[in-house]
Amino acid sequence: MNGISVDINHLKKGEVNLGTSIMAVKFKDGVILGADSRTTTGSYIANRVTDKLTQIHDTIYCCRSGSAADTQAVADMVKYYLQMYASQLPFDEKPQTKIAANIFQEICYNNKDNLTAGIICAGYDKVNKGTVYSIPIGGSIHQQEYAIAGSGSTFVYGWCNENFKPEMEREECVDFIKTALAEAIKWDGSSGGVIRMVVLTEAGVERLVYYPEDYQK
Repeated sequence: MNGISVDINHLKKGEVNLGTSIMAVKFKDGVILGADSRTTTGSYIANRVTDKLTQIHDTIYCCRSGSAADTQAVADMVKYYLQMYASQLPFDEKPQTKIAANIFQEICYNNKDNLTAGIICAGYDKVNKGTVYSIPIGGSIHQQEYAIAGSGSTFVYGWCNENFKPEMEREECVDFIKTALAEAIKWDGSSGGVIRMVVLTEAGVERLVYYPEDYQK
């Protein structure tokens, strides 16, 4: 995978941004990713129900923040490279989450001067179980118990640090993410809409959606 690069100079930067709140949390049985659904163009809300949780492989997903064009292009490339890699594995094996995260990291780092892309990559695999990787703008990579990013994350760093617990049960983790994103949406003007989540475990993929009436207090 050496030398992965892409000419993204044709992408119009700064026009459509996922000024956003995204997070991923490792829990007892796997990982849960969550995000708001607002996409902005300056002060104009371009889309109220964007799906910022992108499937990369069967039980590997990413959350996207930054330029919508950049992050979608990067996610599409990682999905392609991972499919090529998976085709070379034995029939009963699937790619590990860390492989996808490292492809994200290489693309983001090699194009750091042209990209506005903050990525959280998380997933479940038989070898490492649930894992979470943060790839912030600039292309570094960090494995974490939980990761938060986007413009809304600045409002909930303290709350998450105080309330996160390792090895949470599923419902406890869902409530943790829902509360954190609800607070981010409350205080960040670029975040809003519905809260989407995806639960990744040995059993597979489960999607959840919470509407404003479900999380507003």
